[in-house]
Amino acid sequence: MSEAVVSPVRIGRLSIGALGILALALGTLQSVVEPALPLLQRELGVSPAEGALIANTLLITGAVVTPVAGKLGDRYGGKRVLVRLMAVVSAGGLLAGLAPNLPVLLLGQVLQGVMVGALPLSFILVRKHLPTGEAQVAIGLVIALFTGGGMVGTLLAGPIAEGLSWHWMFALPTIAIIATTLVVTRLMPHDPPVQSDNRIDWPGVVLLSGTLLAFMLGLVTVTSAGLPPLAVGAIVVAVAALATGWVVVERRADAPMVDLRMLAKPAMWNSYVLTFVITTSSGMVLFLLPQLFAVSADGYGFGAGTTDIGLFLMPGAIAGAVSDSVGGIAARRFAPRAVVIVGTVVTAATMIALASLHTAAWQLVLAKVLTAFAAGVATTALLAGTATAVETRDTGIATSLLVVTRVIGVALGVQVGGAILAAGADPMTGRPAESAFVTGFAIAGLVAALSLLVVRITKKGAQA
Repeated sequence: MSEAVVSPVRIGRLSIGALGILALALGTLQSVVEPALPLLQRELGVSPAEGALIANTLLITGAVVTPVAGKLGDRYGGKRVLVRLMAVVSAGGLLAGLAPNLPVLLLGQVLQGVMVGALPLSFILVRKHLPTGEAQVAIGLVIALFTGGGMVGTLLAGPIAEGLSWHWMFALPTIAIIATTLVVTRLMPHDPPVQSDNRIDWPGVVLLSGTLLAFMLGLVTVTSAGLPPLAVGAIVVAVAALATGWVVVERRADAPMVDLRMLAKPAMWNSYVLTFVITTSSGMVLFLLPQLFAVSADGYGFGAGTTDIGLFLMPGAIAGAVSDSVGGIAARRFAPRAVVIVGTVVTAATMIALASLHTAAWQLVLAKVLTAFAAGVATTALLAGTATAVETRDTGIATSLLVVTRVIGVALGVQVGGAILAAGADPMTGRPAESAFVTGFAIAGLVAALSLLVVRITKKGAQA
């Protein structure tokens, strides 16, 4: 049974291509909100901070579901769990496409969020049926197509929203996901489940999910609702209590959901910390640039509509797609540490420069290209390295936790960006002051630069 699971001859290019096209469709659905966020804020009558909530609702669900999906995929087979997740994503996309108001749209985003779990499930299938080197390249390809879907969604969101309505931004990619899932179901060979005498560690599943849910909801609430210190303290205590309970349960479980010894390996926690720092900076850029493009041109902004914002962001989406495929190759040829250092220097320098130079659209476009490429190469190299550094039976949970780390980092960056703009908004017009964008870009650069400090510390630890 074990040899059949890891046999590299049971998967072909058509199967890998089907996974990639599904990732493309999922990336499209995930990305339509970014260029259309100013439009959605106007249509639904919400503030920038509440707009950040629209973008982050999907990420909240993704953070909670992804490690569970990865663990179930390790246990019961990646294809089996993937098809069921896609049914939930499809329901969420159709619900968002029919949403008459903000609550229903948020519910649709909640259901769509399980799409994040598709990535580690794809990695399980690739890892089980390909040798290590080819698996790293294939993982980079899947991530690249997911990012490429972001390019498609960024480009088409504006024309669809302005030509039809914003509802169709969600409906059309969902139809593509349904069709592609049927193709994957037909072409992708089944990966046999792992035989085990131990039951699923459901207490560990529940506690980890509760910890992530409390953390993500707390993050959104703290950065957008202006809570008093006592309430913030209560949230911190709740998250800490759930996390402590999870660690205690995992240490005592015969077959823990997450092997804490695996997480204790320097290569693993280094990847998690670096990924978190890099994606936090990326999340801030992700939120701030569309907002600056949309600010009225009679001041310091550009007065861009949804279609124009999508076109401005398109080069960055292309750079991100290319960087993900390059990241998989870089993980095979170079150490992820070197890739992270280069990506960090580029990102930090670009953001600090943008804090001073943001008077022309090309400056913002160039900044998006540089940061998307640098962050994409670094995080994909870390992910591909992690996927092939653990035992095959742990691929799903190890990579899902890293994907969750990416999600949390982006969510934190988006919420911090929204909070900065909300704090710097004019009370009369609600429009953020230019100084708020300057502050946001400078902080994003400083956060990215923290990666260099992390690399330095971890290098000393390894030498010791």
